[in-house]
Amino acid sequence: MKGFRLIKKIAQNKQGRIGLIILLVLAVTAVFAPLIAPFDPYDVTMRDAKGLAPDKIHWLGTTITTGQDVFSMLIYGTRVSLGIGIITGIAISVLGSLLGVAAGYLGRAVDMIIMRIVDVMLVIPTLPLTILITNIFGKSYVVIVLVFVLFGWPGLARTVRSQVLQMKNADYVKAAELSGAKKGYIMLKHILPGVSNLVVMSTALTSAGIMIAEAGLSFLGLGNPTMISWGKMLSEAQSSGAVLFGQWWMIVAPGIGIFLSVYSFMRVGFAIEEVLNPKMHGQGSVKKLWKHMNGTYLDEVFDTMEEPCKTQSK
Repeated sequence: MKGFRLIKKIAQNKQGRIGLIILLVLAVTAVFAPLIAPFDPYDVTMRDAKGLAPDKIHWLGTTITTGQDVFSMLIYGTRVSLGIGIITGIAISVLGSLLGVAAGYLGRAVDMIIMRIVDVMLVIPTLPLTILITNIFGKSYVVIVLVFVLFGWPGLARTVRSQVLQMKNADYVKAAELSGAKKGYIMLKHILPGVSNLVVMSTALTSAGIMIAEAGLSFLGLGNPTMISWGKMLSEAQSSGAVLFGQWWMIVAPGIGIFLSVYSFMRVGFAIEEVLNPKMHGQGSVKKLWKHMNGTYLDEVFDTMEEPCKTQSK
């Protein structure tokens, strides 16, 4: 019920409603891709139709090398790009929030170990290591998701930890400790719910970033070559010289797909922030986006909540 109420409030927010509508359309497209796509996007035998401009049969034209229908590729690419974004965003949020709660509440050795790992992970050059990992373990999307999760959780864990350090002194937490409740119970029942709504916001914003990262990796040739994604479409357009030959539709189609997906996730994320934290309402979306890209947005969101937590703990 709590999740349903949150979705209802997001839908009542103007920018959240726009984001939810776009995400719903993308989700329906991904689920019913075989019914929507007019052609088999994996059919590379249509060489007589290669390089066709958009028309009534091929709405977004065909590829310059194999004659694949670009519109069908765009539809099937929604499955991969959207799926990776959502799954990875959820995994990063779960892992980061759990480790952040453990570090902030348990403190001492647990806090020191987790934070030292975070410090190391934050300074590791991710792209060279990602190239190395994909070359060793393969370029499947399972490996790519694991790589994203491996490098994605430290920032959220550190942010959640800073908020938990404030929440652990709240009266309701102290009351649970005095009643004899175990630490695991307190973390799951009292501490984690206190940051859960902001973790949901982080999931939406992280999913947007992951979709861009996946497109970048696929564009560099690090994606799964056996499956169609929007990044792979951009990579194929670049490698086949589509721009040089004026095949603009091979670039525009996946570009629009990536833009709409990232735009919708960002809209939903900022709407969640406005619903849960009215103090942040005055800032524009462009300013929020810039802060999120620089890793300071969630920190500021949490900082605005410190004063109520301090007041509650007195």
